[in-house]
Amino acid sequence: MKCPRCNHEQDKVLESRLNKDSTTIRRRRECLNCGYRFTSYERIEEKPIIVIKKDGSQQPFDIKKVERGVLTCTDKLKINHDQIEKILEKIEDNVREIAREKKFVHSTEIGEETLKQLYTISPVAYVRFASVYRAFDDLGQFIEEIEHIASQVKKN
Repeated sequence: MKCPRCNHEQDKVLESRLNKDSTTIRRRRECLNCGYRFTSYERIEEKPIIVIKKDGSQQPFDIKKVERGVLTCTDKLKINHDQIEKILEKIEDNVREIAREKKFVHSTEIGEETLKQLYTISPVAYVRFASVYRAFDDLGQFIEEIEHIASQVKKN
């Protein structure tokens, strides 16, 4: 595997971890030339999951699109990259579980799964994502969502 920094082809694996379904192996690697550490993933190549969007159009599932949304809503919050990586893995695992037999998933299911995972790391990120995902267009919707979160926090 080529080092992303110096393109050297020799590295050593520092750590390997399976995801919960044992379908992906995450490997932490270190370049033997420059010492740069990076992550690689090994996955079983499967037929792509098709996302059915709200307008009925279809496209292949791409976790990078979810990642862009998550990075946007967590911007300038004290959330480290490892936390984001973990919730993205959970989102992808759960989307694959939803689509296991039928090989398609509705975009709303992806959005709700993303909200569920964001809530576990930051209520602020949750509200930011919800405001775009649910297309909030007035202040009342923000207030309603924040009151809902506050009531959930009080219950716990």
